[in-house]
Amino acid sequence: MNGVLTMTTEERYRLKLLTQVQQRQMTYREAAEHLQVSERHLYRLMHRYLVEGDAGLIHRLRGKPSNRRHRQTTRQHVLGLYRQQYTDYGPTLFAEQLLTAHSIAIDHETARRWLRSDGITHFERRRRRHRRKRERRSAIGELVQFDGSPHDWFEGRGAPCCLLNAIDDASGRVLLRFAPSENSADVLATLRTYCERFGIPKALYVDHGSVFYAQGKLTDVGRALKTLGVEMIFAHSPQAKGRVERGNRTQQDRLIKALRRNNTSTIAEANQYLDAEYLPDHNERFAHTEGLPDVHRPCDGYDLTNIFCFQTERHVRHDFTITLDGQYIQLERSDAPLPPPRHIVTVRRWLNGSLHIFWREQELSFTVLQHKLRPRKRVHPKPAANHPWRHKLVGRSKRRDGTPVALRAPSVPSRTT
Repeated sequence: MNGVLTMTTEERYRLKLLTQVQQRQMTYREAAEHLQVSERHLYRLMHRYLVEGDAGLIHRLRGKPSNRRHRQTTRQHVLGLYRQQYTDYGPTLFAEQLLTAHSIAIDHETARRWLRSDGITHFERRRRRHRRKRERRSAIGELVQFDGSPHDWFEGRGAPCCLLNAIDDASGRVLLRFAPSENSADVLATLRTYCERFGIPKALYVDHGSVFYAQGKLTDVGRALKTLGVEMIFAHSPQAKGRVERGNRTQQDRLIKALRRNNTSTIAEANQYLDAEYLPDHNERFAHTEGLPDVHRPCDGYDLTNIFCFQTERHVRHDFTITLDGQYIQLERSDAPLPPPRHIVTVRRWLNGSLHIFWREQELSFTVLQHKLRPRKRVHPKPAANHPWRHKLVGRSKRRDGTPVALRAPSVPSRTT
């Protein structure tokens, strides 16, 4: 028989043992025990070897379709579903959706192979620049990466918005919130929700966005984190916080399709869906918390309402007023003592929009004035008719030589109110 014969390691081992059996160096029973097959099957292999030679030991299905393959009709049906409904899905998510929505169970690698063979390869990842991998932190809460992902999350059903993503570096557990943009109010609200749900982390890894970084001073987010004792680490490139960046890319694939299936079109509906369905399922499947210590600190003893807020300072005027956003605010008497003039009070605007003023951490009563206070006009009454100023001679004096001289009052113009 001419040609090249390719044999696996197992087939070569069978050939070796059958040759020894043929040469009476080993019995059929011993060879069957070594090959872990029945003695009857070993007789069958020997017959094929004697008739066909070495080629008789090659597996009969080599180069042929598997007997456990899916039916051709199933494959055509799956490819048809992909073209009709799931053209932007990757193989893994497509396989999951086939099982969930259509009760078709196929492996994601099978789906990938079918799509490739049909010429569908848009889901292939592009080759990226090689970078050194940073090891994950060893404890939950040791480092939390935070980022915002502006995107058309509702695919035209609603206005574009931003997804705020907080992911634990060690476990991969995420907290997601939709907001109109990556603004200070929504970032503060998201961080407060994280602290209430999981605890206070040790460090937060963020970019140089204006919400977190302002050269020479602390932002409201930075002040809140400093009050809680959270270290804020700034990344110098998107690749440095690759875990949250990859998480954003994953959510732009999985979450956007989940919102489509749920027909969600508003931020309120999306946040409700995140808490009720998406986050519990996502963290259960992809977060790895078993065996990891948790170093989150409890929130007990912290007034989170007065920490996660907008805070500024103002000087008290002599009339016990302060100015804020072009308005005058009158400090009123209450159980808390009023600050003396020229002292500094702390003005906090909570996330619900209410305004609060504190001096030495005691809240003060106040009234927002509708207009600026005008000082009272000084009233200068007219002198009486018999006032000495109205007399021409108001006194006597003497010259150097001792001669008396009369003093006349200067002409004073009449004063009016």
